[in-house]
Amino acid sequence: MAGKITVLVGTTKGVFLIDGGRARSGWSVRGPFCDGWPINHVVGDPGSGTIWAGGGGDWHGAGIWRSEDGGASWTVTRLTSGTMDEWAAKDPDFAAMIGWAEAALPFGDEFAQVWSLGHVHGVLYAGTKPAGLLASRDGGASWMRVDGLTDHPSAPGWSPGAAGLVLHTIVSDPGDAQKLWLGISAAGVFASEDGGATWERRNRLSNADACADHDHPAGPGGGEVGHCVHNMMRAPGGEDRLYQQNHHGVWRSNDGGRSWDDITSGLPSTFGFPIRVHPRDPDTLWTLPLNGDSAGRFPPDAACAVWRSRDGGASWQALRQGLPQEACFFTVLRQAMAGDGHTPAGVYFGSNSGSVFASLDEGDTWTEIARHMPTILSVEVLEHPA
Repeated sequence: MAGKITVLVGTTKGVFLIDGGRARSGWSVRGPFCDGWPINHVVGDPGSGTIWAGGGGDWHGAGIWRSEDGGASWTVTRLTSGTMDEWAAKDPDFAAMIGWAEAALPFGDEFAQVWSLGHVHGVLYAGTKPAGLLASRDGGASWMRVDGLTDHPSAPGWSPGAAGLVLHTIVSDPGDAQKLWLGISAAGVFASEDGGATWERRNRLSNADACADHDHPAGPGGGEVGHCVHNMMRAPGGEDRLYQQNHHGVWRSNDGGRSWDDITSGLPSTFGFPIRVHPRDPDTLWTLPLNGDSAGRFPPDAACAVWRSRDGGASWQALRQGLPQEACFFTVLRQAMAGDGHTPAGVYFGSNSGSVFASLDEGDTWTEIARHMPTILSVEVLEHPA
């Protein structure tokens, strides 16, 4: 029997938890948590029930919050300093008002935010802005920089996307702790097969001639897929199949990112942010196209649809039942689509207008399970043991 579902939601005003029980119904919202910090990503460990939330910004600096009691209480490990530290160091009254105490922060002011988290075979990874990778082997209490990525020969030439140079996606192989993939905007896909000691940049097109005429600056060219990868996910199975939603199209790799095929044909737009793959079927995936990066970044024709493929991206179907079909101008961001392992599989997404939608039948129908929340930056699902 499947376990209880908690939808983990990161927002511009803290973490919210949406509980749905084993029946995935009767949804109730808890929060906000994490003292109202901007939270870019929230993940959970189904074995222990621990929840981690990464975020921060110019004011707070970067940090990672942790709850070991289902969200009832939280502690923060601060990693870098922010403007509040500058103010408090100069103003004792302000320091007393916010309860500030001077502390040595492990990474000084090197980065402003944590953008992504990944719990991989007992190691907790964190991606930062500017792009860097951290690792913790004690559940998030202490952190070390993954120097193999920081010192990659291509690093001096990495270019930021519109949101800055962010490491926003951490992908793992559930059967091999040594295999990791990262998505960095706008530096592309990186892969490691030795637990992060060394990294290979993997952006090569499988057929460069087919993608020679794109005129968008983020589009494919020079034999490589555009480097502004928005989100990426590994398909189930042992073949290292990857899917990515890029700034300019949806792409599939059948060889762990060593080459990429364009599977955008049939979608209404090349632009979107999230991608989601079925927990058991490597040929089933979902994405949510938007109308373009400079046309408003809302669903085409202001009518929301999640698009599903059952054949690995060879064809696509629009799924609209239960989604707003008029005057829909929201955006669904790169980390704001998730799934569960039930049968049939559940799919969830959150909008920047503060709504969370759920489908319990693999996208055929949708229900709004929460609304009027702050801007939603990420959605993940924690499945508690049955």
